[in-house]
Amino acid sequence: MTDQLAISNLTLRHRIPDDWAADPWAEVRPLIDGVDVLREVHPEGLALSCRHWTGPAESWPLAVTDEPRRVMITEPTCTAGCCGALYVTMRREGDRVIWDAWENTSDVTALPADVCFSADEYEAELARAAADRSWEEPVDTIARLLEQTLAGSGWFEQWGCVLTSVRPRREEPDVPEELTSPEGVDVEFRQVRASGERSFSYGYELFVTHDRSVEEQVRRLAAGILADDPRRTAELREH
Repeated sequence: MTDQLAISNLTLRHRIPDDWAADPWAEVRPLIDGVDVLREVHPEGLALSCRHWTGPAESWPLAVTDEPRRVMITEPTCTAGCCGALYVTMRREGDRVIWDAWENTSDVTALPADVCFSADEYEAELARAAADRSWEEPVDTIARLLEQTLAGSGWFEQWGCVLTSVRPRREEPDVPEELTSPEGVDVEFRQVRASGERSFSYGYELFVTHDRSVEEQVRRLAAGILADDPRRTAELREH
């Protein structure tokens, strides 16, 4: 039946979610022939975050092989077990990529149609999207580059800690300024402990400005963290 499918076009579009508090990074939404078919059948679902597109090509969320692979292609802001998710099985057949066997575990019962792509065009679009930075706002670029700087420094390891998260923090629309944190970057790390010992988590709430370059702000923020034992300068979050 799949050999009768017309060849469709896949476009991957970065989009910052409206409810970005669940994940402040952009989701990467698949458009099929220009249509966001996932929104039609799972309107509350988010496509997987661009954070999943940073590793090797075979680890990307929409990577395919000859072996069929069931993928959760959208998820809710809570959990799939709570509000359901949308799944699709994808595989490569010669010069084609097939998406079929859709499953919708949300309250919406509609499903997209099976779809077929040119394998060469499909893989080219995945590579383009993985390298795309055009969607980034300055706070996204600062967070990404700051994470690279901190992870590459080995600084946290010197103090028996591990970096766990670097996330952009956006200004919330329609919320009074006094009730929300200014735009910035949140950095979290934890102290590594032996099994059974109490573990401590720490965090920095950093602020960005609009009057300095991204590169200058990354240097300034990194220098502040790398100047002293981070367990002394960060806020103790939980233990």
